[in-house]
Amino acid sequence: MTSAIDRDGARVFAKGPLNASNLHILLATLYGATEKAGFRDLILDFSDCSAAFPGPVLAATAQVIQLRESGVYCHLTLPNDDRLRKLFINANWAHLLDPRAHDPSTFKGHARLPAIQFKGPDQQQIAVTRIVDTILGAIPEILRADFAAFEWAINELADNVLTHSESQAGGLVQVSTFQKNRKRVEFVVADSGIGIPASLRQSYPEMSSDTEALDRAIREGITRDKSIGQGNGLFGSWRICSHCGGQFLVESGHAKLLDAPARGLHVYNERVPFDGTLIVATIDFSNPRLLQEALRFGGAEHSPVDYIETHFESDAAEDIVFKLKAEAASLGSRPAGSPVRQKLQNLSAMTFPRKIYIDFGGIALISSSFADEVIGKLFAEIGPLEFMQRFELKNMSPMVRQLIDRAIQQRIRV
Repeated sequence: MTSAIDRDGARVFAKGPLNASNLHILLATLYGATEKAGFRDLILDFSDCSAAFPGPVLAATAQVIQLRESGVYCHLTLPNDDRLRKLFINANWAHLLDPRAHDPSTFKGHARLPAIQFKGPDQQQIAVTRIVDTILGAIPEILRADFAAFEWAINELADNVLTHSESQAGGLVQVSTFQKNRKRVEFVVADSGIGIPASLRQSYPEMSSDTEALDRAIREGITRDKSIGQGNGLFGSWRICSHCGGQFLVESGHAKLLDAPARGLHVYNERVPFDGTLIVATIDFSNPRLLQEALRFGGAEHSPVDYIETHFESDAAEDIVFKLKAEAASLGSRPAGSPVRQKLQNLSAMTFPRKIYIDFGGIALISSSFADEVIGKLFAEIGPLEFMQRFELKNMSPMVRQLIDRAIQQRIRV
C-alpha cells in the first residue's frame, strides 16, 4: 500500500506504512491541525496503516504527548490489520497516544520491551533497569564488558533527556531484540524538548545551522554545560554503534544525522523540523569486545559500573543470590522459563568462579515445563559437574524439589 498522510478537519489519516520517509509529513500535518486550524481535539486515524516502526512511532508519540500537556487531546483509531493492532497495544503505543481509551500494555514477551515514558531520575532508573534485565535474558553469550557498554549507552541517552531537553513530558524509550538476525538490539529514545541544536547554542552561539549542531554533538566533549556533564553520551553511543557495525540515527530540529554501515556518516537538512530529539541506535553483540573497545574517552578505556555489580554482586558476599521469585515474570510456563535460563547462563559466564545460589524462597509451586526449561535444560547443557560448580539450589519446597528432580532425571534419560 502506498504511504499517505492527510487530514480532513480534525481527523489525521496515516495510510500505508508509517516510517522515516513520512514522519515529517505527519508532524507537519499535526502542526497544521493544531497551530493553524486551531483544533483542540484530534482523531489519529491509523485504520488503514499497514506497517509501523518504533522510531517514527515514538517520535510522533512524543509530539502527541506534548500536545496533550498543552491541552490538545488526540483520540486514536487503531489499525484494521489484526497484527498491527496488537503491536500498537502490546508495544504500549496505544496507551501513550490515547491513555483515556487504552490501558498500559501488559505484554510479557522476553525479546522486546513495551515503550516506557519517564519523567524523572527515579523513573529513568526503573526504565533502564527493565531494559538491561530484558537484554540479559534475551541475548545469549554476551560478554560482561559489552553488556556494560550497552547499559552505559542507554542510560546516558535517557539521562540526556532529563538533563538537556527541558521537556515537560520527559522522554520515551523502547527496546527490541532481533535474535534471528544475529545478536542485534535496537533501542529508541525520543522527547519533545528544545532539541539538540537549541541546547548546544546556549554554549556555542556561533553554530550556524542545525546540521552543524548535530555533527558536533557526536564529537567527544561537546555539551551544553560542562558542570552537569562531560559531553560524551552521544559521542560514546555513536562510537559503540559504529564500532560494532550497527546504525545510529539522530533527528533534531532541522537536521538528521545517520551513520549506517553501507553508507557511512551523513548529516542532512530537514525542511520540516522535529521539535525534540529522536535517537534510534542498533547495537550488534555478535563480535565480542567491540563494544568495550569503542568506549574510550580521552584515549583511555572507560569501564562503567554495571547492572551485574549493582543488582547481583556485593562486597559483603563472595557468592551471588538469584532470587527466582523476583527474576521470573511467571513460574507457570515454558516460555516464561526461557529468559530466566538465559539470564542464569549469562550471569554465570560474567561472574564465574563465583557460585550462583538459585533461591526458591517464597515459591510454593512451579510448573513442570518451567522446571524443565530452566533447571532441566541448564543441567543437561553444561553437565552435572559444571552445574554443581556454578549453581546451587536453595529454599525449595518439597513439591518444587520433586518437580526439579523429575525434570533433571528426564533430561538425563533423553
